[in-house]
Amino acid sequence: MKEGGLTNLALQVFYVSKEETNCPLVIEIIKIGKKLKEQGILTDKTSATISMKYGKRILINSDIKDFSMIRKEELIEVVDYNPLNNNLLVIGSADPKIETTLHWMIHHARDEVNIVIQINDEKILEKIKEEDMISTEKTPVHSIEFIKQSLKQLRDKPEIFIKEKGAIFVGKNVKDVTALIEKMRV
Repeated sequence: MKEGGLTNLALQVFYVSKEETNCPLVIEIIKIGKKLKEQGILTDKTSATISMKYGKRILINSDIKDFSMIRKEELIEVVDYNPLNNNLLVIGSADPKIETTLHWMIHHARDEVNIVIQINDEKILEKIKEEDMISTEKTPVHSIEFIKQSLKQLRDKPEIFIKEKGAIFVGKNVKDVTALIEKMRV
């Protein structure tokens, strides 16, 4: 599991299979990534995590440098996550990103959420008041405390703003979430 090129030793990743996922949502995530790149929302300096719910599983991207060149083998299917033991069960050969556990918990805490897009770019925060942001200073993004804080904020609204990081947008479908992101750009 990687965060800025570092491996998170606390998370144990078990691979059900190292083969590429055959999830039917692969094409959707590839389309979303390419569209966000074409629109200039994702740049070479921006990292992003896109996940979609597939039954009880989620499909999520690994560390992708250029979303215009996103490939199927850069996506993993998360079969299960146990937050007590910090065990992640996946299909695919790529390493999960540090945000994978947060995305898993969002999808499983909110039944109506089918897509989560996290954009790590401080520019998206320019119009947001500091008191509306949550901080990762004392609680890292992969910690249970941060996940609880995020889920609490998502009770009332479809986005979270993370101080000095970026934003997370959630919704029922791609159209709703991309509309939220577009609204932030205006």
